[in-house]
This record gives sequence, structure tokens and C-alpha cells, in this order.
Amino acid sequence: MNDEVLNTVIIGSGPAGLTAAIYAARAEIKPVLIAGLNPGGQLMQTTEVENFPGFPEGILGPDLMANMTKQAERFGTKIMQENVESVDFSAKPFKIKTDKAEYLTKTVILAMGAEANWLNLPNEQRLRGKGVSACATCDGFFFKNKEVVVAGGGDAAMEEAIFLTKYASKVTMLNRTEEFRASKIMLSRAQANPKIEFITNVQIVDVLGDAVISGVRLKDSVTGEERDFVCGGMFVAIGHSPSTKFLNGQIELDQKGYAIVKNNTESSVEGVFIAGDVADHRYRQAITAAGAGTMAALDVEKYLAHHI
Repeated sequence: MNDEVLNTVIIGSGPAGLTAAIYAARAEIKPVLIAGLNPGGQLMQTTEVENFPGFPEGILGPDLMANMTKQAERFGTKIMQENVESVDFSAKPFKIKTDKAEYLTKTVILAMGAEANWLNLPNEQRLRGKGVSACATCDGFFFKNKEVVVAGGGDAAMEEAIFLTKYASKVTMLNRTEEFRASKIMLSRAQANPKIEFITNVQIVDVLGDAVISGVRLKDSVTGEERDFVCGGMFVAIGHSPSTKFLNGQIELDQKGYAIVKNNTESSVEGVFIAGDVADHRYRQAITAAGAGTMAALDVEKYLAHHI
């Protein structure tokens, strides 16, 4: 372990982590950012990003994250291509263990984000970004006048389906059973929408298509019979999982594993701050994550000024 005590370590390299790094570096805090297993976060799996301010013609997700990375490095952020295995927030300085090293730090910004839950179908990831998505607000615009399907039966699925009716010509909701997990009010709203249809007792067993999606293969939950269903897009809406497992009880989490935020960016441990989708199960947008990263860095700067 290096005996040097860092000012702050940022865990996560998506919009929240990199924006926090930019602000912290400009404040001469000399942040160290641990990029994680999936550097760049979910935007690395996104094609065109049209709703991030400053890019009137849009920008590819990987290009946006590359720009943020260069900007953070320009101001002196040290980016480590490592993965955090465990943390110890029980005493100061805090200890962070990665697969390559151990760090001591006065403060930590947790910005690990969250991953969409997928169906784990044979061709699902191959066609991700080519008609397969897990974010209607991110990608719905690209499905104008297309017929799409939504996998899921909870409130999130109903919200995704309703949102998609702004663009798609038809939205078909696919549910494994006849019963929906969604609240009555959300189910009623979806059922009242003339663009939304429902198919129950079906399981999606694969995604069809070569360069882009052409349909999905459905299996009847009762008879076991399989059939192909033509569509121009598939949205998976079966929830997200925050990347908080390695925290192992070091800070307070809610029942779903999301970090609990107090006073804007503070965690349950003084000196540990939170930013982005690791605590946000509602908005899950790059711009809101970036904003939270800004707040966390400013709060770290203020904390360090009063605890040196």
C-alpha cells in the first residue's frame, strides 16, 4: 500500500465520475479516478446521444465519454484502469483496495452508476444499439413510426411504453404471465393508450436480425409453442442494478441497493460523497449524473477546506 494520503478518490468513470474529476482537478484537489470494469459507463454502449447540451448535431456515446476523459486528464486527474474490490470507511484515512493496488484517501466520491438488467438472450447484446435498448428516454426518438415491443410488466415498463408512443406507431407490451406487477394506475394508463397493445403469457427467447433488429422470438408460457413477432425495436424494462456490491455495508443503501443520499451528495459516512445513477433510480440521464458529479466535487472541496 502506498502511504500517501490522497485528497479524494473518485470511483466510477461515467458522466458523474468524470465531471466530478474535472471540477475537483480544476480546484487543485488532485483527484485519482478509478475507472472500473466498464470505463465510460453505460454511454459506451449508446450510439447517438442527442440530448446532451452543447452538441446540436448529436455525438456518439463513446466519443462523448472520450471527450470527458481528455478534459479530466487535461486538468490533472490521474485515471487508474483498475477495478475496486473493497473499501474500508470505518476509520480515516479511508482505504480502497483494487485489483492492482491499495489507496488511502481523505474523501471518496462514489459514482459507479447502475446497469440495466437484461434478458440474457443469445443475440440481445449483439443487437444492442441496433434496435435493442434499455432506455426509452435516451433512444425513443430513433424509433419514429416504427412498431416496437417492451419487455416487462412493472411500473417502469408502463412508463417506457407510454413514453414510446410519442414516437412509435405501435407499442406491444410482452409479459411472461397474465398478471402485471405494475400499480393499477400505471397499468390503467397504459391500457387506455390506443397505441399500446398487450400480449401476456409469453417469454422472449431471442432477438432476430442481422445488422439491425427485425423481430423477437416468443415462447408461449402455457403451451411452449414458439413464434416470431416482427418489430423494429425492443426495449427491455425489467429494472436496473446499482453497482454497489463491493461496498459490503460500508454506507447505507436502500432495499434495491442504491446509495442513500443526505444533504444533496452526502452518504451516511462523513467524507464519503455520492453522485449519479448509483443513487438515482428515477432520472438516469447523463446530464443529471454530470450535475450530481459537479455537486459532489464542490462538496468535497468545501469539506477538505474545513477538515485539513
